[in-house]
Amino acid sequence: MALVTLPAPDFTASAILKNGNIVDNFNLKKFIHNKYSIIFFWPMDFTFVCPSELISLDNAYVHFEKRKVQIIGISVDSVFVHNAWRNTDRRNGGIGPVQYVMVSDIKRKIQKLYGIEHPILGVALRASFIVDKHGIIRHQVVNDLPFGRNTQELLRIIDSIEHTETAGEVCPANWKKGKEGMIPSSLGVKSFLIKHSNSL
Repeated sequence: MALVTLPAPDFTASAILKNGNIVDNFNLKKFIHNKYSIIFFWPMDFTFVCPSELISLDNAYVHFEKRKVQIIGISVDSVFVHNAWRNTDRRNGGIGPVQYVMVSDIKRKIQKLYGIEHPILGVALRASFIVDKHGIIRHQVVNDLPFGRNTQELLRIIDSIEHTETAGEVCPANWKKGKEGMIPSSLGVKSFLIKHSNSL
């Protein structure tokens, strides 16, 4: 189910905050108001690929913070399982005290709302959604369970969204922050390709 260009589906659920506090009424819309955000799903705590993804996002947290991006992670586990995982050392398969919100989707309502439930196992696929300051989903990617996502690509897309909003340009293939964008016109495409087609 493609959600790009649509408002991010809102939800209220139990969550554990970055400071370790547990709340019963975490609301997405209130939390991400006027901010870029990443909503990501993983299938289950204490599993295999999952800790590498959550730790990767935590290791890159400072880069998301500089871009004023909120991160919200979601799985079917309870907040108490999330808390146990946060309190387990990384050398023992834990994730440590990650710096972003972990939401409990124990009734599997949110993963259904976002259309990323595994059709047989009933857990979430490895889905990521990037939401702009207006609450609109601008990017989504869904991986099957064996494949971890790319944290650097999430940063690249955030930079791309910000560039298009501030510079009025579009971002060509393999664009990275600091590289030249493209003016969205026939002349702009021609000018860009003359200079860069061999390096794409």
